[in-house]
Amino acid sequence: MLDRPHPTPAAPSADPFALAKALSGVHFIGGVYVPARSGRTFAVVNPATGAEVARAAEGDAADVEAAVQNAAKAQKDWAKVPARKRGAMVHQCAQLLKEHVDELGRLIALETGKALRTESRVEAGVVADVFEFFGGLGSELKGESVPFDPKVLSVTVREPLGVVGAIIPWNVPMLLMALKVAPALVAGNSVVVKSAEEAPLAVLRICEIMNRILPPGVFNMVSGFGPECGAPLVTHPLVRKVTFTGSVETGKIVARAAAEKLIPVTLELGGKSPMIVFADCDFDRTVAGALTSMRFTRQGQSCTAASRIYVERPIFDRFVAAMTDAVNGMVMGDPLDEKTDIGTIVSEGQLAKVKAYIAEGTATPGATAHVCSAMPTDPALRKGLFIQPVIFTGLTRDSRLVREEIFGPVTVIQPFDDAEAVLAEANDSDYGLAASLWTNNLKVGLDLAHRLEAGLVQINQNLVVQANLSYGGVKSSGLGKEASLEAMLEHFTHKKTIMVNMA
Repeated sequence: MLDRPHPTPAAPSADPFALAKALSGVHFIGGVYVPARSGRTFAVVNPATGAEVARAAEGDAADVEAAVQNAAKAQKDWAKVPARKRGAMVHQCAQLLKEHVDELGRLIALETGKALRTESRVEAGVVADVFEFFGGLGSELKGESVPFDPKVLSVTVREPLGVVGAIIPWNVPMLLMALKVAPALVAGNSVVVKSAEEAPLAVLRICEIMNRILPPGVFNMVSGFGPECGAPLVTHPLVRKVTFTGSVETGKIVARAAAEKLIPVTLELGGKSPMIVFADCDFDRTVAGALTSMRFTRQGQSCTAASRIYVERPIFDRFVAAMTDAVNGMVMGDPLDEKTDIGTIVSEGQLAKVKAYIAEGTATPGATAHVCSAMPTDPALRKGLFIQPVIFTGLTRDSRLVREEIFGPVTVIQPFDDAEAVLAEANDSDYGLAASLWTNNLKVGLDLAHRLEAGLVQINQNLVVQANLSYGGVKSSGLGKEASLEAMLEHFTHKKTIMVNMA
């Protein structure tokens, strides 16, 4: 391991509040923590209490310049490291991250409001798994022999792109960071990550932990706001690839900027994922699956959340009642409490957006809002950004709640009578990220799975993103794939053809 002094503890910390303070006011550039060039910082707030728990470095073009220059210098030597050795180092990082799973879970719960037991600790474990998976793929960076001419040796080789700029959101920042950083590093690129302003701490800690093993400058982290920090990263002339997860509107801005430079871009831009439930399903299993599919334990703050649920009419009323009862049984409270199932919305702005959708749905004639669970009663949480999950029935297909991504604990359940009709309705969306089908008739399930317009379709389950399963959407849900060998090869390398005339 590289021996570099850091202000944060080397051993895993059990105190997320102390660790948050230790991580205050710095980026991670060139192997060390550094403050913003301007000296400016911004508040990181615990959404469960409204209290400030840290200050994050407020990056701008000067910080991006320093990070990219360090990354560009480090990448030249990193690309010369044999691919299997690069993979082995990333694998070492994974083993070290496993020691910090509980620490990282507590830290992400503190800054995002996601419950520790049901969400945050799980995310931290998946992060280590992603780095472990990609760490084993160094030997898969293979070329090809091309049958061009018997007197000419023609081969292709995979080469890294250079410096990768990665911009991540706040809902699952550690996981989405890992899906970008792990394949980029193994492929021989260096990386500069711009964290989400709502959740900069846990990803910063991961960067520091991995830099105990990686060469300085290979993996860098800056924090700040989009226009001042994210935009300079995308437009920097030394950044040769951009990978972004976020809103459609911002994704279009990123794509236009990348197009001006003629560099590749990967975009994961959200979804409005349908869940289709047939009357012949395993009912109890499907109700439990709906809770998972809607990501209620993440307050619905997920691109793959099943925020449109279509239920075959014979079981519609029973399904709505069972799902309402199940959500009512979930405990809302302090994200750091092991008894908590549901935490908070991440920010006041996001809370206001979700409330506006709920108010609109509630005011819609013919609609019913099934308000579930119970607000926490602890006085210490009175300023927390808590909101009760809502299940809507009676909304029509043209409602904004049916068509737009809410990114909150709000789902709409609608009845259907015909498979072809529900398929048409499920596909009638600008999005195409994920979908699920619940039926014991696999002939029907597979037929609809092939015709659903989504990048990921699951039958009788709705798992979150998993390493080794290609993940990415169609239509307005984005461009490119993540989480697989394909993602590393196609999105983090370019193919060079080499020809040797042996005549």
